[in-house]
Amino acid sequence: MLVSAVLGLAVGIFSAVRGGAAGKLVDVLSLFGLATPNFWLALVLVELLAVKVRLFPAVGYIPFGTDPVQWLRGIVLPVLALSVGGSAFVARQIRDSMSDVLTRDYITALRAHGLPLRSIVFKHALRNAAIPVVTVLGLLFVALLGGTVLIENIFSIPGLGQQAVTASGSHDLPMIEGIAFYFTLIVITVNLLIDVCYRLLNPAVRTP
Repeated sequence: MLVSAVLGLAVGIFSAVRGGAAGKLVDVLSLFGLATPNFWLALVLVELLAVKVRLFPAVGYIPFGTDPVQWLRGIVLPVLALSVGGSAFVARQIRDSMSDVLTRDYITALRAHGLPLRSIVFKHALRNAAIPVVTVLGLLFVALLGGTVLIENIFSIPGLGQQAVTASGSHDLPMIEGIAFYFTLIVITVNLLIDVCYRLLNPAVRTP
């Protein structure tokens, strides 16, 4: 989720500020990212970066406390497989929102006063442009959470997703109910945090 948000914001802001070919490139990458199943991308990454080039391990998980370096190497491919589609989606959303904000009158006034472009973009435009994107991040988190069910099994990572598949295969109903309960708590918590962020970004929705 963090990689999708940071990478998507960076690409989307760059596309909105530069425009032209950069905007078209974001459109193409967005379509590719949204149309590519994360489990298929995971298999491709394993073939290219784990089997042929051998930069990262294909499967397995090492806890952070045991070896931080190997832990980081072990989660690179799963994180990439999950975050590509999310990054493309966030980039498209922030590009459209930022492009709209940059055309408003107060942005024109700030430019007329000679404020640096960086200050205009990050101190004034981004706050308003991020409001609809923050709302979308909640939906994106739920989608990424569902994607972990397949990704954890492909990379043999112990987690709720892999446990859900194992419990389904063995018809372990109490375990399935417990995992669904944890997933529900995670989704509720994330939606609550998204609402709090939305209220911080948009004072108009605050109650007196």
